[in-house]
Amino acid sequence: MTLPTHAQNPSAESSSRRRKNGKKTARNVLLGFAAAVLVVGLIAGAYVFSLVQTFNSGSTKIENAFPEESTRPQKADGNTAMNILVMGSDSRGAGIEVETNASSDQRADTLMLVHIPADRKKVYAISLMRDLWIDIPGKGESKINAALGYGGVPLMVQTVESLFDQRIDHVAMIDFEGFKDLTDALGGVDVDVRIPFAPSSGPKAGQVYKVGKQTFDGDEALAFVRERWAFSDGDYQRVRNQQAYLKSMVGKIIARETLTNPVTISNMVSAVSPFVSVDKDFDAAAIGNLSLSMKDVRAQDTVMFTLPTLGTGTSADGQSIVLADTTAITDMAAALSKDQLGTYVTAHALDKGQ
Repeated sequence: MTLPTHAQNPSAESSSRRRKNGKKTARNVLLGFAAAVLVVGLIAGAYVFSLVQTFNSGSTKIENAFPEESTRPQKADGNTAMNILVMGSDSRGAGIEVETNASSDQRADTLMLVHIPADRKKVYAISLMRDLWIDIPGKGESKINAALGYGGVPLMVQTVESLFDQRIDHVAMIDFEGFKDLTDALGGVDVDVRIPFAPSSGPKAGQVYKVGKQTFDGDEALAFVRERWAFSDGDYQRVRNQQAYLKSMVGKIIARETLTNPVTISNMVSAVSPFVSVDKDFDAAAIGNLSLSMKDVRAQDTVMFTLPTLGTGTSADGQSIVLADTTAITDMAAALSKDQLGTYVTAHALDKGQ
């Protein structure tokens, strides 16, 4: 009589069963891992999609942000450096006006030309004094911030492009009220106060801002970037304070603990979107691609300084103005055209913080 195979070789049967069970276990582990990856991928995809939707739906698009093409400087072939014009508007919560090609009473309280070199290793933010007395195309001499009132965003872009003979790639307009909500979404921002003061008006009027590092909540940050009357040099110190706050805020935004916290990121996007207006091509996808190309940039790689001027003066019609340093403007324009702004900044020791 022939015995069944398993009876003939019990050890072989046991070994076969173990192999089958081992294969089944390995298969289950792989399937489980694949399922986990799929779920995480779907969640991440949905999360990113949600952030994109939040920004694109919450922010305002400036449909006609740029002047007529015939009036604009052209980029040299292969030039991948980027220039972003950033305008800060202090609407006191009344909302941002972005009407274009029309006169209004809108003013840019803060004006920055953000230059990102082709190698994406630095970020340069050049503050332009809002009372800088220059030629506004088609309007004659006036304070630079009046360009927005004379002809909306396109004329402001044309004015800055004419000043430096450099093409502006994107435009962003931010209401100061957004600083408040963004600061709170970050859990506060640490700022090193160099000159003590007490705001002259607003919710924080009379509160003393002492020298040294302090953690600001939203209201405190808003008062800090708004104040100018408390300083002997007015807008000059105000701009330095804005630079100090922005540098600290950027440092916290790109810190590992922020970027790895989905809740914080979501809160930031939700908080700031309603206070931001951008040109129609500067959507969340474009900003995301730019951020990816700058993934190695750290807080210390952010260089902020004020365009050199010749001090203050009075216009022929009696306005208090800031006198343009035409030599500095010409030299900086040349540095920008060669994508060598870093060399210019170092040579002139311009990154002085506050």
